[in-house]
Amino acid sequence: MQFSSLDLAPDLQRALVACGYSAMTPVQTQAIVPARRGKDLQVTAQTGTGKTAAFAVPVLQRMLDKPKEAVARRPRTLILTPTRELAEQLADAIGAYAQFLPVSVTALYGGVKMGGQANKLKAGVDIVISTPGRLLEHMTLGNVTLSDVEFVVLDEADRMLDMGFINDVLKLMQLTAKTRQTLLFSATTSPAVNELSHKILNNHQQIRVTKINSTADTVRHAVYPVEESRKIELFEQLLKEKNWFQVLVFTSTKEQADRLLAGLKKSKIEAAVCHGDKSQGSRRRAIADFKSAKIQVLIATEVAARGLDIQGLDYVVNFNLPYLAEDYVHRIGRTGRAGALGTAISFVSREEEQTLERIQKLIGTEVKRIVKPGFEVTSRGSLLKSISQKVLSGRSNRASETIIELEGSNNGQHKGKPRRARSGGESGVESGNKATAKPARLKKTNAENTKGPKKKILRGKRAEKYSR
Repeated sequence: MQFSSLDLAPDLQRALVACGYSAMTPVQTQAIVPARRGKDLQVTAQTGTGKTAAFAVPVLQRMLDKPKEAVARRPRTLILTPTRELAEQLADAIGAYAQFLPVSVTALYGGVKMGGQANKLKAGVDIVISTPGRLLEHMTLGNVTLSDVEFVVLDEADRMLDMGFINDVLKLMQLTAKTRQTLLFSATTSPAVNELSHKILNNHQQIRVTKINSTADTVRHAVYPVEESRKIELFEQLLKEKNWFQVLVFTSTKEQADRLLAGLKKSKIEAAVCHGDKSQGSRRRAIADFKSAKIQVLIATEVAARGLDIQGLDYVVNFNLPYLAEDYVHRIGRTGRAGALGTAISFVSREEEQTLERIQKLIGTEVKRIVKPGFEVTSRGSLLKSISQKVLSGRSNRASETIIELEGSNNGQHKGKPRRARSGGESGVESGNKATAKPARLKKTNAENTKGPKKKILRGKRAEKYSR
């Protein structure tokens, strides 16, 4: 189906042509028409399939159908996203769709000063694209109000839930117009996403372009089993052997990203890192340098998994598997976009095998394993067997037994502070003494050189208590 068949406004159609759009993708074919009719939608589709145009085009057309002047601090459309990078990406894309329209677009996100964003809101903006936290900050300062919002889009709704934005999202939704149209888009689905859709959507239509939580057919998957301590070494070897021109690498933590960056720089490999501890300017420069091929490797955490759109990216490497299986779908969605072929490679240590099983169950396919000679991983069974055969010296697993004794004072050695029990059970306690000694603490004998169970000796008042 062609965009030209939608009978769009001439200036909107001209902008789509300028962006190189002609034939619609499956998600655009299924979502644009009902969205243009004002229907609430819950759409699940793979990353890189054109979801942005699927919600932006019908919203822009509906705004043109009922044109209004921009009002200070009162946007007509609100698009919520989980990350700064995705907010910037959406602002660029929707700005291109609206380049010939009397519609203004701005993005709000953290990591930068609020002054410039506040000035744009005060001047009047038609479409606001924002992360939930920064939008709430502007609302607290009185920079924006949502009572005139007619169209709401939740992009990457599943990720917003994963990041704990659920309460913020619900709070923001309550502040918008009750007669709004709401569109919920995500690459994966879950019970939490379905619950959210029932709370914020009204008589909505559900659209699933492909099988739930599936990955694009254009992406090839491969797994390299490797010890955790040798992942950097394996990556550098594959980088050299395969002659990878540009590689996007995902780690699970910021510390892992920094450690990998240090290792690559030591090997004089041009690389940069993009994670939450970096300023927005630093992250923007890293992405720009990667897109312009100034660096060979871009290392990122989950914060960038939803906001990177890099043309012609052939390889994505999971240096560590994500904690959530659904995040695997989003990570590898950075390659194989818009019908191009891509390869997703994952380094899997022995400790990550269960995570891999969850991912394979989620995507409904078994990932091909490639064993790199020299990087073989010992089996889990062999490891457990070798551990069980080791004998730890100086340790005893004998049972403990608590014995109540009354400590005497005939030999006079127990006056003052009580002494520790000597090795071999020689505690200086004689059977038959009366309970006339000063109170003593609970003692444990050192039973390493004795046979039978370890003994705990109670003396003094505590012993009297239990001897009654």
